[in-house]
Amino acid sequence: MVTMILDEFQTIGQESHAEIKIKGSSFIGVAAPVLDKSAAEAILESLSKKYYDASHHCYAYTLGVEPHQSTRYSDDGEPSGTAGRPILQAIRGKNLTDLIVVVTRYFGGTKLGTGGLTRAYSDCAQATLDQAIVITKIITGTVRIAYPYTETNAVRRLIQSVNGRIVHSEYGQTVSLTVEVRLREIGAFKANLIDRTGNRARIIETIA
Repeated sequence: MVTMILDEFQTIGQESHAEIKIKGSSFIGVAAPVLDKSAAEAILESLSKKYYDASHHCYAYTLGVEPHQSTRYSDDGEPSGTAGRPILQAIRGKNLTDLIVVVTRYFGGTKLGTGGLTRAYSDCAQATLDQAIVITKIITGTVRIAYPYTETNAVRRLIQSVNGRIVHSEYGQTVSLTVEVRLREIGAFKANLIDRTGNRARIIETIA
């Protein structure tokens, strides 16, 4: 059985916003792409300062893909399970990662109850993500190779055939390249490299 390599994921291309009002309370949603925990925390801090007089700043974010995906969420003082988890479920429902969704609440004076809060945070997160532009990103690895100058054309054609990208090059007695290649193409790229150069190219290192 052939195992498919997971080498793409969906995220959002830029910030998106939405606002809903329920029984006097305002829920302001912001979704933003992030690459790591520090970027997510920076977004949260910025929104907390912008809406400094709000009652709550609840959020959820996901980073990376399975089996190494990490998530975090917070109810920020709302009853347990009524805010952060519904926001996270909205993200998962759209199969997105590398983003944070923050829902800021201005309390309007009328309590919504746990069920009402859960629906409100979920609906606001959903509305915010509905406004987002979803993009697909490709996961790549790098292959360091070395070969004699006479094989340059063959190597370049092979790199083009897999839509690879040269990220570093060195020219000495031989040519050394670091090539960024889509994960699912790495195995074939390395095998074809050896084949098409008559075993004159060498694989120095693979990072995937």
